[in-house]
Amino acid sequence: MVPKEQKEPDILHRPLYSAHRICLVPFNSLTRFLVFDLPDEIIHTLTLKSELEGPVEPSASDSEPLPKPTDGVDSSEISPAKATSCSLCNLTFPTLEKQRGHVRSDLHNYNLKQKIRGLPAVEEAEFEKLIGELDESISGSDSSESDSEDDATKVDGGGAKDTTLSALLKKQAKLSHPEDDPFSRKSRKQGTGKVPLIWFSSPSLPENTALGVYRAVFSLEDQEEPLHLADSLRKKQIASVAAVKKSDQAQTAPIGKTSPHYFLCMVGGGHFAAMIVSLAPKTTKKHTGHSERQATVLAHKTFHRYTTRRKQGGSQSAHDAKGAASSAGASLRRYNEAALITDVRSLLAEWKGMIDSSELIFIRATGNTNRQTLFGPYDGQVLRQNEPRNRGFPFTTRRATQAELMRAFVELTRLKVSQIDEKALAAAAAEREKEEARNATPVPKAPKPPKLSEEEEAALLHTTQLQTLIKRSKAPALLNYIKSNTLSPDFRFYPAAANHHSPTPLHLASSLSSPALITALLVKGGANPALLNEDSKTAFDIAGDRPMRDAFRLARHTLGENAWDWNAANIGSALSQAEVNERAETEKAEQDLEAKKEAERRKVETERLRKEDQDLTNDKREKKMGKGRTLVAEKTGAERREEETRGLTPEMRMKLERERRARAAEERMRRA
Repeated sequence: MVPKEQKEPDILHRPLYSAHRICLVPFNSLTRFLVFDLPDEIIHTLTLKSELEGPVEPSASDSEPLPKPTDGVDSSEISPAKATSCSLCNLTFPTLEKQRGHVRSDLHNYNLKQKIRGLPAVEEAEFEKLIGELDESISGSDSSESDSEDDATKVDGGGAKDTTLSALLKKQAKLSHPEDDPFSRKSRKQGTGKVPLIWFSSPSLPENTALGVYRAVFSLEDQEEPLHLADSLRKKQIASVAAVKKSDQAQTAPIGKTSPHYFLCMVGGGHFAAMIVSLAPKTTKKHTGHSERQATVLAHKTFHRYTTRRKQGGSQSAHDAKGAASSAGASLRRYNEAALITDVRSLLAEWKGMIDSSELIFIRATGNTNRQTLFGPYDGQVLRQNEPRNRGFPFTTRRATQAELMRAFVELTRLKVSQIDEKALAAAAAEREKEEARNATPVPKAPKPPKLSEEEEAALLHTTQLQTLIKRSKAPALLNYIKSNTLSPDFRFYPAAANHHSPTPLHLASSLSSPALITALLVKGGANPALLNEDSKTAFDIAGDRPMRDAFRLARHTLGENAWDWNAANIGSALSQAEVNERAETEKAEQDLEAKKEAERRKVETERLRKEDQDLTNDKREKKMGKGRTLVAEKTGAERREEETRGLTPEMRMKLERERRARAAEERMRRA
């Protein structure tokens, strides 16, 4: 049911708050703004938004002249040239009949298409020259008025003879790039979307006001011929139907058999909702005496099955594609999916007559499973994938319910009102462009890097090769590269700014903690250890650990005190390999001694604890029972664990606990 009517001001005469305001008319204004039940003063003067600058084209079925806005104005003040002229073709006519005939001519329609494409209009002589080059016979403007009306209603293809205008447009489309013809379906790029709304205007509306209708309510043939959309909308007008009392329903024919209707369907997440709604509104009388229009639902049905995995998303069939689950919930969801498919297809078969007679079919079914539920293939299939009546909802929809289907139908069939001041928008856009041009500051181009000289290119190449060998700890290859290229062992890496921390091979080897490279560069390569980097640090200063520092001291012992200024290099006293080995043996012996002492201490402590525990058992936990019998109190598990860990260090307790848990786990696995 449609919500009760609320009092609100006329939507067409609301104040204009902004240049881009879009007013979506509420459903309680259905009396005036239903797409298929528009007022006569609007529907008879309706034109496409792109045709506003041309004269109003009357409907072919309208035999009565349009009312003239002469109330309160002297007829002598009305200029006949303005009333019978065409600003698009720049022509003036002596009578209104001739002006109407021009509106239906091929010249006017051709100039309309030129305007839509953004091209200038052509004069009559130029148009005659264009059609004179065609091989087809001339029709349209050269025929009588009735003939031209018949030709104007023909649609290209389907065995109908092409009109002069269509033949001319086809010829121009073949000569030009296919993308230049926006009306050709074959020439349109794949994936280019269309705006969901088509905008119309009328002289009966306030200035800068347009009415929008969803493109989906028009047939594909009407969408391919935008010039016929206004006529198509006029043909879709349906008179409302008076409400029938329950006592008279048996004597009245069902509305679904005589009125056009839509089929709407949504499925997803285990929810299914379908509805067949008549396009003819039902007029009822309110208790206040005012009439109210309501949508007429011919049939509706909703299903819900538990098919979606809770808190995990996705259907059970999608989850089974990765690997079938064997839980009870999975089996239930599989059964419900099959049951939902059966219920939906049974309902479609029951409604087959009404679905086949529906003007349009709106479906929302995302996912392969949902689409296969509706489109099969299966025996007795009702819905088809390639059905030209199929449509998607051109707006966002929510869960499939009866209320959501009614909301979608209301959104599809109500009129959209747009109030846009195009001149103000154009002036604002031009002003913004001027402001941006004034404020724009030229962006300085990035300076090109200076071209390197041959010496700089060679230094850059050597830097790359040396750094690669050092990072890979290739000592022999490093010395061989330095020797073969006659480089200094103290070669400075290029560029200096990028290598301020490690400017030489010795600095880089020291920062990477490579003792073998340090020994090779100092002993065999002859590198100077006293060189400083940009931070005034030697290679020894940036050494990270004792093996690196030992490598420098070993090199000092090997090369001798007179080789370099070792004190300036901050290198400690010389150290021989024998001293290094002796120090290592001493440290190892000390470690072994400490370990032995610790083992002996633990042994003594364990023995002491064992004796104390034995004494405690003999003195306090034995009790005599009767004639010489003794009863030894059994210890609990907690007491045994406490005795085992008594006197142990925290590390030993943790180790003992881990061993106990491991044995327990092994026992459980053995029993299993």
